[in-house]
Amino acid sequence: MTLQIDTLAYTNRLRWLAPEQKLLFAIALLIITAFSHPLIQILIAIWISTWTVVYAGIPAKIYLKLVYVATLFWLTSLPALVINGVNIAHLRLIQSDSIAGMTIGSYYLYISNHGIEQGLTIFTRAIASLACLYFIMLTIPFTELLQTLRRIGFPVILTDLLLLMYRFIFVLLNASVELWTAQQSRGGYRTFNIGIKSLSLLIGQLLKRTLENYRQVSLSLASRGFKGEFQFWHSHRYYLSKRYAMEAIMGCAILLGLEWNISIF
Repeated sequence: MTLQIDTLAYTNRLRWLAPEQKLLFAIALLIITAFSHPLIQILIAIWISTWTVVYAGIPAKIYLKLVYVATLFWLTSLPALVINGVNIAHLRLIQSDSIAGMTIGSYYLYISNHGIEQGLTIFTRAIASLACLYFIMLTIPFTELLQTLRRIGFPVILTDLLLLMYRFIFVLLNASVELWTAQQSRGGYRTFNIGIKSLSLLIGQLLKRTLENYRQVSLSLASRGFKGEFQFWHSHRYYLSKRYAMEAIMGCAILLGLEWNISIF
């Protein structure tokens, strides 16, 4: 999936659009998301998803898969928000908040109405924020994103660390797939005990290969006279779009106007 995301970032229809323009648009929507009501957050998620799928030409199947993965993380945290417990002696305090429940020993476990509302609020905010981040990931190549961050004053050492981390993600993915395939072909996961042993071997080999790859990268950088800063090169020419800029400004203004009306009423 990571390799596919990187490929889409280089081949999407908004590739020609200046990364500063796309980054500013996504950051503006992220700021609005942080302080808006759930309805506005849903509108933001739909709008930025339209930019990603329709304008950038990202396949809807891949985009929905990414949203699905994020939704699974939300579902894992939902029980902790929705299910609450209280001592039976304090049962009268939660009568208005309890939707349904059951008594276990001296405690009463119940589904909280406030917890459901809180879970839905977190869901809408998370989906809107992730939609903005996916727009950045799927339309701006990572090296160009780092270049943009440098131009706006981001510390060089942090961009270099991000670049190294990003590279080692691909190294780990490739190594893990090769090792997993080799173990599967030899029946390394036939039973639970054998599977645990095979998994421990896989983790050990991943650590070994990572350290070896790090040593090779260090030697190659030293042999090329590395002076403490990575240089990025690309031949792609960017353009600023007045049409997209006007659409983004008008859309943000409408969202702020709707948020103002919701806050008043």
